[in-house]
Amino acid sequence: MSSGYGFHPLSLGVRFVLELVALVCFGLWAWAVVPGSLRYVCVVGVPLIVAVLWGVFATPDDASRSGGTVIATPGPLRFLLELAVFFGGAAALYAAGSRTLAVMLAGALVVYHLLSWDRVLWLIRH
Repeated sequence: MSSGYGFHPLSLGVRFVLELVALVCFGLWAWAVVPGSLRYVCVVGVPLIVAVLWGVFATPDDASRSGGTVIATPGPLRFLLELAVFFGGAAALYAAGSRTLAVMLAGALVVYHLLSWDRVLWLIRH
């Protein structure tokens, strides 16, 4: 099991909150760009699809998760998926018109990933 800030329970709690925020951002984006009654489907469907992809593709033995996975994913690919979800959420928020909040979220994500450098390195090596 790995140790360090990236695997610390407090850090994992922050990461969980950032994951939820990213999913909400995808829902806000869907609400802002999808017209008519289809937006009600997309505001639930888009975050759900992102969450399923997030949960299915994982690196085996990742101590920041359960360690299990549905589809074993190499660490570097998983890291790219994480960046796509986190920063994609910020980009979705920006596209939905909340530019200041999106920039603040992106800044928080950069700080989080810099502080979690040990987990990032673990992913890159696995």
